[in-house]
Order: sequence, then C-alpha cells, then structure tokens
Amino acid sequence: MQVESFLELSSARCPDKTALVCGAQRLTYRELEQQCNRAAHALIALGVTRGDRVAVCLENSVEAVVSIFAILKAGAVFVMVNPTTKAEKLAFILSNADARLLVAHPQKLQGLGGPDAPVHAQTTALVVGRQRAGTDSFVIRAVAWDEQLAQHAHRIEPPAKRCIDIDLAALIYTSGSTGNPKGVMLTHLNMVAAATSITTYLENRPDDIILNVLPLSFDYGLYQVLMALKIAGTIVLEKSFTYPHAVMQRLTDERVTGFPIVPTMSAILLQMDLSQYRLPNLRYLTNTGAALPTDHIVRLRQAFPHVRLYSMFGLTECKRVSYLPPEELDRRPSSVGKAMPNVEVYVVDEQGRRLPPGATGELVVRGSNVMRGYWKQPEETDRMLRPGPVPGERVLYTGDLFRMDEDGFLYWVGRRDDIIKSRGEKVSPKEIEDVLYRLPGVAMAAVIGVSDPVLGQAVKAVISRRDGAALTEQEVLKHCAQHLEDFMVPKFVEFRADMPRTTSGKIDRRQLKQESEAGR
Repeated sequence: MQVESFLELSSARCPDKTALVCGAQRLTYRELEQQCNRAAHALIALGVTRGDRVAVCLENSVEAVVSIFAILKAGAVFVMVNPTTKAEKLAFILSNADARLLVAHPQKLQGLGGPDAPVHAQTTALVVGRQRAGTDSFVIRAVAWDEQLAQHAHRIEPPAKRCIDIDLAALIYTSGSTGNPKGVMLTHLNMVAAATSITTYLENRPDDIILNVLPLSFDYGLYQVLMALKIAGTIVLEKSFTYPHAVMQRLTDERVTGFPIVPTMSAILLQMDLSQYRLPNLRYLTNTGAALPTDHIVRLRQAFPHVRLYSMFGLTECKRVSYLPPEELDRRPSSVGKAMPNVEVYVVDEQGRRLPPGATGELVVRGSNVMRGYWKQPEETDRMLRPGPVPGERVLYTGDLFRMDEDGFLYWVGRRDDIIKSRGEKVSPKEIEDVLYRLPGVAMAAVIGVSDPVLGQAVKAVISRRDGAALTEQEVLKHCAQHLEDFMVPKFVEFRADMPRTTSGKIDRRQLKQESEAGR
C-alpha cells in the first residue's frame, strides 16, 4: 500500500463526509480527493517524475494537505519545511534534496539562489497566493499554483500509480547534533506501518475528529493528517497554539475527539482555567516529543477525568516507538510505555549486548517503521542503523538512554548527548526536571550541563514560573536537596519569562546551553 491510498480508499467509502476543516474551509473526501488529483496532474505536467523531491514550505492549510497528497499521487517524494525557516536553511534543504519543485508563498522565495545559498538549478517554485509588488525578481523560476490547477480543472481522476511500497514517500529534515539538518528517508512502507500501528493502539475509528495545532513539518503534526484520512475521520487544522483559548473553543465547537499535545502546550493549558471547557466529546489526549512531567499528567487527568491520556515516545527516524496504555498511568506514571504493535525494542550496553530489566542502556528499535537512512549521509546512516539479530537486517540505535522493567515498560533516562557528567557522576536531566515539576510555581523546567573547571559540568536549572508565582532560587535549591542526591542538586538556577522553543514546540536545550555558555 502507498500513503496516498489512505485518502483514495476513504474517499471511495464516504465521499460526502467532511475530511478537512481549516479556518472557514470545509472539504469533503470527494472534494479533497479531486483537488489532490488536479494538483498531481499539474505537477506531472511541470515535469515531476517518479522519485523527484518536491518541497512544501507552507503553514498548516488546505494547500499544504493538497500538496502532500498530490506529490505522492505524482509518484514523487514530499519534503515538508517549516514556514518559519529562514532563506539560508531553506536553500540548503532545497539543494541537499535536489528538489525539483518548491511549493511556497511568494515571500519565501526572496533570498534563494544567492552565492551563499545555492539552490538546485532545476528547482521551480509553485507560488501559492498572490505575488506582492516588487517580488517578481526571483532567482528561481516561479509559476502560479492557481493557474496550474485551472489548467487541469477537468482532471479529477488520479494519475496512474507510479510507486511501490519500498519507494521513498518523504524526506523529513531533522536537526543534527551539529551542523546542517539531516534528511530522514521514509518509504511508503515505513509510513503505512507507523500509521497502522498508532491508529491501532489509539483505537481510532471513523467518527474521530482530530484537532492539530502542530506544524506539518513536525512528524507528530504530519501524522495527525495521515492517520485521520486513513481511518476516514476528520482532521481540523489550526495554524498554531498562539491563542490557546481560541483553540480550546475550537475543540468544543468541532466536537473534537482527539487532541495531540507536547509538554510546552500542557504547561500553557495548566495555567488556564480549564473548568470552562468541559469537552464532552474529547476521547483522548496524546503526548510525545518529550516526556510529559508526572505532575502534568496528574493535573490533566483531574481537569478531564473522562479523557484517555496516552504518554508516548518516538523519534523521526522511526516515527513512534512506544505508548503507555492509559490504564497503566496510575501504576507507571513515569513510563513512556511498551513497544507499539509490530515493533520490537530492547536495551543494549556500549558493546551492543542486550541488558537485563532495570539496567540503563541505549534503546534499539526493530520494525518496518524504521527509516531507510539519512539522505546522502552514509556514515551517519551506518552509525544509527546497525546489524540486527537476523542476518542481513539493520536496526535503529536511537542514541536515547532507557531502562526497561520486567514487564517490558520503558523509562526514558535521557539523550546520550544530554547526560551531564558532574563530579564524575552521570546525571539525568529528566530526573531533576521531574523533581522540579513537583514544586508549586514551576510552569516549565529544563536542566542542562554547563562547563565548570572543578566539576567538569555543573548542573543548571532553567525555570519558567507559573503566572503570579513568586518562586525563589533558595526555594528551588531547598526542594531539590530534599529529593535528590547531592551531586544532582543544581549549582545554578535561572528564571525566565518564557523558554526558547524548537519549531516542533519542544524546549530548545541547545539554545539554552549556548546562551548559558556565552554568558559565563
């Protein structure tokens, strides 16, 4: 099966059902399918062939969804780029991916193709929206989206299939530990396997209405669209979580049943008066991207006792790894669950030997959801994909440290690169953060290691207070000393009005470390 089959099969089953809601726009499955087919024929007419990469740099919108499925129907590979990406980074991605087309608003084309930001010579821009005055001097060729679709208005049937399931479906660029982003290569098989597994354990059904505020360039946001269309449900797209009260009202108005969040969103929600939002239709909340603090889990369940809360773990290289069944939350609140269906996980030491329950080591993932590799980066691919238990196969070494209990439930310790080495001891930032979140007045917390001539690395806690909280450094240190070993107690405490965040909404630890080191 190919990913575009999600839309095609659902359209055949329920053509008049609402598939996509975005602002005031509401499209049925028939309308969405026909728009995608027209766009696919337009791409083919522009020269897109099987395996070509087509970049999409749009905010959450109807055009973004249509672009994704049109690219797949044309037999090409979609490359989602966050619309806030600056010209230099966008140009790098276009060049690295050898993109044949870029679908974007006209303002995103400024600065592309200069001497410091070379774009692949064959790249054409498919411009969405009206071109503003003074923006016609693009370095790359530009054609109008609306005009191209108009030329193929009568072509509402899908083009002939060009791909099989082992062909690439997407390149998802993810930040590396240093340097430029890496393109994660995902096949149709990878994405279908992941979507099938996730919709299985979430018990998704056709009457589900999923609201997504996460960018489609973030795989967590992207899969909300893919999964909703796979189950013949409805996806409600919001551009962001900038106005949380408006989003909460949207949840009520659209009778939403599923709402994916990340920890920074839960921190914002828990500072609001949630009693005014009963959300009787909401069936489940999901969290991934970073571990949800135990305190957040408790308070969200108190606010919405009728809602099932799924704590999950994943990474772009395999989409999703594990989920915690909601009925296990009381017994294992700090766990990110067990391997999701059709996936095997285990923990290994530095020599790749499997570790017994309770031991901490690197998590390894085995399954058809595991990426093919990194685009044009064979050495990085070989570092992450290594020989597995069956001759000829390769499994994913995640770089994440975990321990597993005797029942197979996973507990995240931290990224191998994030572990702080202080006084000769290895310190898990998450363990300290969990303690910080139990302190009244803490809205968000991040723990980092900063260079120290005596300790090697000193533990630093960066905290954002809840509205109206008058939390002091002394109170933080006293609380930590009561609950942590002495070498884990922060040496430094910094309060911030807000935290820097990545494009996917996670706390940007790298920026925190850079700013802390620069300020010393």
